[in-house]
Amino acid sequence: MASDNDRSGVLASRAWQVMVVVVCLLVGVLLSTTRQFSSGDEIRRTDTTRLSTLVRSAQDSADQAESTRDELAVQVEQLQREAGAGDSDVADALAGVGPLLAPAGLEAESGPGVVVTLTDAPRGSDGRYASDASPDDLVVHQQDVQSVLNALWSGGATALAMQDQRVAGNVAPRCIGNTLLLGGRTYSPPYFVTALGDAAALNAALDAEPGVQLFRQYSVRYGLGLTVGASDDLTVPAYQGSLRLQFAQPG
Repeated sequence: MASDNDRSGVLASRAWQVMVVVVCLLVGVLLSTTRQFSSGDEIRRTDTTRLSTLVRSAQDSADQAESTRDELAVQVEQLQREAGAGDSDVADALAGVGPLLAPAGLEAESGPGVVVTLTDAPRGSDGRYASDASPDDLVVHQQDVQSVLNALWSGGATALAMQDQRVAGNVAPRCIGNTLLLGGRTYSPPYFVTALGDAAALNAALDAEPGVQLFRQYSVRYGLGLTVGASDDLTVPAYQGSLRLQFAQPG
């Protein structure tokens, strides 16, 4: 006859086996449910991947909206011409708009100036980055671009463009992951900033800007790129974004 201790051991062993089976069943149910909701895809995705997907989706929507805007702009111009042809007051108003286009940045401009190019750090000959560098040390950030833009404005730039867009008062670069958002469109490095104005004054302003000085220090240490090239024949495109402005109201 088994002793009480033997019976207790058998019962404990059976209880443990039952618990193992229950846990396995629960894990199976959880995995099945997870697979069902994820449609068989892996659920482990990095934040960067999800963010890149959102950026691409937003870019597609912005491109569609931009195409629609361009079509409507053509229709508006046609209607204005038709209205001006039959109404002298409308014709006078349209004539008064012309001289305001250039100061508002709504016309392309050309002239001498500089082009500033910003690039991420490349890999070394061995395919690796500097051992003491963090990921943030190796890429161009929003504040780096903003420092360049501020320096060029302070240096007397008469017009600015970044990539293929005119930089106006309501256009500012924003970092999204390892890309830059500007005027509803995303860009990857290298980043090109075109400034019209006196090249010597623009270069001096860049040299005096603390943010640019810091970026150049990182360029020496980690290989980030910053070049400034002067030209006598540069073109800055017209501003194509929204013209809706908002003003502060007295309290």
